[in-house]
Amino acid sequence: MNNLTLPIRFGLVTAAVLIAYFLILALLGKHTNVFFSLFNGIITGFGIYETLKYTKIKEGSKFSYGSGFKAGITTGVVATILFTIFFALYATELNSSFLGELSEVWAKDYTNFEGIVFFTVAIMGIATSIVLTLTFMQLFKSSNNLKK
Repeated sequence: MNNLTLPIRFGLVTAAVLIAYFLILALLGKHTNVFFSLFNGIITGFGIYETLKYTKIKEGSKFSYGSGFKAGITTGVVATILFTIFFALYATELNSSFLGELSEVWAKDYTNFEGIVFFTVAIMGIATSIVLTLTFMQLFKSSNNLKK
């Protein structure tokens, strides 16, 4: 568990920033515009990047691709799970008209729109986490190339 402390902390902070960003959008009335969620990838990416950077500093020469990948994925999954839980609470308890507003904009024909939205939020977050972790690990992995 000690190896996961740093990624879990960064996941908590990343989730808090995602939630704050969503609430700011809600205050501005822009939370139904799905294109603003593209910035979620930047927020998640920054959290994963910082996790990998500090994991590499912490582990030093023991840093491996596997440990970095595990740290990045853990950060992304923790942030995604917490944001999805918040999103579900927001959409069902805090602002029950939100899903209706969202369905007017994006999906008029779905009967189970609520489940589709929550599933999509979770899948997008996990997919983003995997892709960004694989991308950033190219920066942090050690090279096996021989230098002449």
